[in-house]
Amino acid sequence: MTIWQAILLGILQGLTEFLPISSSAHLVIVPYLLGMQIPADQIFPFNVLVQLGTLAAVIIYFRADLWNIIRDFISGLFYRKPFGSPNARSGWLLILATIPAGLFGVLIKDMVEQAFSSVVATALLLLVTAMMLFAAEKIGKPEKQLAQLTWLDALIIGLFQALAIFPGISRSGSTIAGGMFRQVRREDAARFSFLMSIPIMLGAGIFSLKDLFEISDLSAFITPMAIGFVSAGIIGYVSIHWLLLFLNKHKLSSFAFYCIGLSALTLVVTMVR
Repeated sequence: MTIWQAILLGILQGLTEFLPISSSAHLVIVPYLLGMQIPADQIFPFNVLVQLGTLAAVIIYFRADLWNIIRDFISGLFYRKPFGSPNARSGWLLILATIPAGLFGVLIKDMVEQAFSSVVATALLLLVTAMMLFAAEKIGKPEKQLAQLTWLDALIIGLFQALAIFPGISRSGSTIAGGMFRQVRREDAARFSFLMSIPIMLGAGIFSLKDLFEISDLSAFITPMAIGFVSAGIIGYVSIHWLLLFLNKHKLSSFAFYCIGLSALTLVVTMVR
């Protein structure tokens, strides 16, 4: 992997991790469309570990919220009042929402890795993302605020996040849609989606460290990996801020049309080649 490839893919990760258009799809499709030659043993580790850059971005952006949640969560355990404050309760909801994706990731890791090698499967799964976004706007009647989230809401949103371990199904798109299906306001669903991405991205990164050490030319891979990490983090921070502002006044439909367009382009190029 070259430095320029790492910069491009890092920027793509930062832009698309939080926008509901599937970062994993872009990390599979864009190299294919541009004819990038990337060693097979570097593709999956890079795609997973570069997420740590966007993980840093979301932690920094929501640092005040995270501090309040962690502080009240620990305080609630210490004083035996685990649900004694809204922040402590949010901590438990985030844990519950993380469980489905964590289980799926461990149980079907090999299947997910195989999906990352299939451009056609990724393009088709982008259509699933588009359908979820359209359905969320059609069916959802957003009225709940984040503080009104129930245990069932968190679990269902977590199940939607579990779908997104496959490339092409947007994690932010599926979880925002899941929230809207539960009548959560668009911007509040996005905020919860970003917060619940933290444990799942951290877990995926840690779980994939062993894949990093299996790369044949690890020393040459470290520098592109670090550059991709920094690029993803900077662009990811900007993307979070922009999307939260965008969702205050706009619907998800434009992202759905984008997913359809990228899927169609990829499938056409595949047939031509």
